[in-house]
Amino acid sequence: MSFFSHAHALVESKNIGENTKIWAFAHVLPGADIGANCNICDNVFIENDVSIGNRVTIKCGVQVWDGVRLEDDVFVGPNATFTNDANPRSRSKEWKLERTLVLNGASIGANATILPGLTIGKNAMVGAGAVVTRDVPQNAIVAGNPARITGYVSSNKNNGIAVFRASENMPSRRDSVVMGVSLFRMPEIKDIRGVLSFAEYGQLLPFIPKRYFVVYDVPSKEVRGEHAHKELHEFLVCLKGSCSVLVDDCENSEEFLLDSPRVGLHLSSMTWTVQYKYSPDAILLVLASEVYEESDYIRDYDDFVALKKQKGCSASNPLTFDSQESWAVEDKVEIR
Repeated sequence: MSFFSHAHALVESKNIGENTKIWAFAHVLPGADIGANCNICDNVFIENDVSIGNRVTIKCGVQVWDGVRLEDDVFVGPNATFTNDANPRSRSKEWKLERTLVLNGASIGANATILPGLTIGKNAMVGAGAVVTRDVPQNAIVAGNPARITGYVSSNKNNGIAVFRASENMPSRRDSVVMGVSLFRMPEIKDIRGVLSFAEYGQLLPFIPKRYFVVYDVPSKEVRGEHAHKELHEFLVCLKGSCSVLVDDCENSEEFLLDSPRVGLHLSSMTWTVQYKYSPDAILLVLASEVYEESDYIRDYDDFVALKKQKGCSASNPLTFDSQESWAVEDKVEIR
């Protein structure tokens, strides 16, 4: 055998890759397919219609039922539970197998439960004890019952993404580590009549808008965005409440908390973006450099990465203006 099987393991499958280790009291049925360099720990049960990739770790007490697919480099924590039947009944002849797919590099925490028919995205992290009832996007961190997105991990690193929140000490413009993304602090004018904040093209607004839309009444559990644009630029201002914006250029990632009408976020074309963590009262204004064209959207992250690599992983069609001239307006208004 090119793999290791403990003396107290029962391995009936012949489709086991090189250097895989199967430990005591594990049971692998004949139809299972397991890749190379995997680590199958004590008391794991693997059914027939199961495919496991390379370098997968399955900790103690996990049952991998028919219909489950684990791609390369997946981690499954102790006592995590997979399911494959949305309406389980004892000895039912009408049950329907629903397949579960866990994509490359994803991790599932201890005691998490994955409902049937779901996809756990690449590099996603499911927190310990989470009950996953919906598909988990790539790089998302989910926790709770039912599981909700609580953050994102970097697409190229395993650590969490840094979250930046504008402060009064922030300069008028802060460029992100993500190519083509900048955060702006707009002027604010206060008097007895109220407060006014503004931006003008050539001073704070990097383009002349051809369209705007407003996002509001978003349930806090919902995620919006999850796309990039080939040519269009956007300028985001959270007029009320708060929301978080994740940006990614396929090399770097950063998250911005928008919680003030005097803070604007410029997203260049070819920037992957996600908006989430909406407060119940959040109102997000989005200015767009072009009218709506569905063909301008990139809605699959893998397609986005492939197109970025074709372009050399740099911002496409950048819009720039004289930064020295841009901030002259601050000398004329009161900034608080």
